[in-house]
Amino acid sequence: MTDRTVALLVAAGQGSRAGGDIPKQFRRIGGKPVLAHAVDALAGHTAIGSVVLVVGAGQEEDARAALESRTVSAIVQGADSRRGSVRAGLEHIASAGGAARILVHDAARPFLPATVIDRLLAALEGAPGAIPALPVADTLVRSEHDKAGDVVDRDGLFRVQTPQAFRFDALLAAHRSWDGNREATDDAQILRHSGHDVTLVAGDERLEKLTYAEDFLRAEARLGAARSVRTGMGYDVHRLAPDEELWLCGVRIPHDRGLAGHSDADVAIHALVDALLGALAEGDIGSHFPPSDPQWRGVASSRFLEYAAERVAKRDGFIEHVDLTLICEAPKIGPHRDAMRARIAEILHLPPNRVSIKATTTERLGFAGRREGIAAQAVATLSLPALI
Repeated sequence: MTDRTVALLVAAGQGSRAGGDIPKQFRRIGGKPVLAHAVDALAGHTAIGSVVLVVGAGQEEDARAALESRTVSAIVQGADSRRGSVRAGLEHIASAGGAARILVHDAARPFLPATVIDRLLAALEGAPGAIPALPVADTLVRSEHDKAGDVVDRDGLFRVQTPQAFRFDALLAAHRSWDGNREATDDAQILRHSGHDVTLVAGDERLEKLTYAEDFLRAEARLGAARSVRTGMGYDVHRLAPDEELWLCGVRIPHDRGLAGHSDADVAIHALVDALLGALAEGDIGSHFPPSDPQWRGVASSRFLEYAAERVAKRDGFIEHVDLTLICEAPKIGPHRDAMRARIAEILHLPPNRVSIKATTTERLGFAGRREGIAAQAVATLSLPALI
């Protein structure tokens, strides 16, 4: 059995109650499609190995356009019901080798904090299912011919959200045994019906579902008011030395010399890590990965960049854009630029159009001009929850 965690993102609805000419998962909030927000939140979490997207019949082209160069492991055609769409996604995952854990999420809840995923996966260590929920705070009454009736006791009542997390085999078996003539409100109901317990974890107000037109207006206002833009800068230098491999932006470059350092000395990634940590005000690469620590000797610098991206996700942040400048006389960067952009985008779970890589020389002045070393500058732009 594979030990991977897969996210199943359901985006097969028409969203007619939200108004507009297109399904709500393809509408934009904060300049980005709702679907893209949801994919970024899932793909940006280091515990999630892949994202499978379920869309409605005829929606695949719209989905690919909304993804804007983001990649998912598969796009599966859903069914007429949410239950049927989830079942289609589960069967696809099973045919591709299965999973250990599955998170089933609705694209209409695009603003997913990483901390909710953390709580769900932790709960799965001791239960076959876990769901995020918020206690009901408002007074509840029954309706009697449009008039307020008896008050309903709200003790023990919760509002359930997604993503919902399950052990994959348990959920797949529960779906397969479910009576096809009945519908279920969520996957937790299906799992409970098969005799399994489901644990509640704390949900988050940011996970409120986008249903009506006014929900989009509130989300747009909240997104602008609740987040701040942070910029970090990084700079690094490594000397060129014989008998060393040359790694730049996670790509091995053929050259007569390589960069010397404690790790693989990828000067570009080191600068970018400093830029990300700087935007978080969390020190620099040396404070997190001391060169005096032997465990980092020769290690791939991509691990440092993955760590920095994880620090951003832990703060419920998003990497909006990164810009790298390499300063050297040789090698020529142009022939490798596309591969470099693709590799950085892959590590950071970003579309390549949000990764910029440039190169310049120092007109043969200084250590770079004398071809003694390579320098790199980096700027990272983050979106983080606003400080109160």
